Amino acid sequence: MESQVQKVFRIGQIVPSSNTTMETEIPAMLAARQLVRPERFTFHSSRMRMKTVKKEELAAMDAESDRCALELSDARVDVLGYACLVAIMSMGRGYHRQSEVRLKSRTEENGGLAPVVTSAGALVNALKVIGAKRIALVAPYMKPLTELVVDYIEHEGFEVVEWRALEIPDNLEVGRHDPSRLPGIVAEMNTKDVDAVVLSACVQMPSLPVVEKVEAMTGKPVITAAIATTYALLKELDLEAVVPGGGTLLSGAY
Repeated sequence: MESQVQKVFRIGQIVPSSNTTMETEIPAMLAARQLVRPERFTFHSSRMRMKTVKKEELAAMDAESDRCALELSDARVDVLGYACLVAIMSMGRGYHRQSEVRLKSRTEENGGLAPVVTSAGALVNALKVIGAKRIALVAPYMKPLTELVVDYIEHEGFEVVEWRALEIPDNLEVGRHDPSRLPGIVAEMNTKDVDAVVLSACVQMPSLPVVEKVEAMTGKPVITAAIATTYALLKELDLEAVVPGGGTLLSGAY
């Protein structure tokens, strides 16, 4: 452990241009981890243009992700996180696997090989890690895009028992959504028969401040896209997935 005391990991983030939450919640979680573990982290972003959360704009944005991976590999980051769940899921079932392999190959071609985590793949994996089968889900998207997300997750082997689409089309407004509203939204949902609650199926919709409250309220594990991405980043770095305040997934049990 002594050899890791001064270890600094560079976290690369591929971010929609209008995203304001990935660069707050994920660094906040890893900063909290620094209080209980020796590793240190720095954060480096490259942006893809996107203002409105609609299918055509998401597809155009995703096409820029290769450039972002190249730019971040110039900085020789240790891992890359792709921060737009719905962009990946709207490209077709299972697309996160294709995206992760392609973007990793871009870093390798540039001499800066680094694993790539997508928030979409991270969420799917997180649900598998905790053994969830039936979930309730909250998303900020319009209903048609939320239905795409639900279909994507169900295709991965889960049952989405109940979901809520908050129907916020402007991505900046998604980032301004007050997380204190989320417990009330979940309280109106049927969570009795689910294995987990996906409190935010979007790395742009803030949720971290109320994760533990919703876990206490429902008695269920609470996952968010940002928590799942943080878990995946730590696992790729071969680090213990422990974050105070990060909910069940980041409790150290997994």
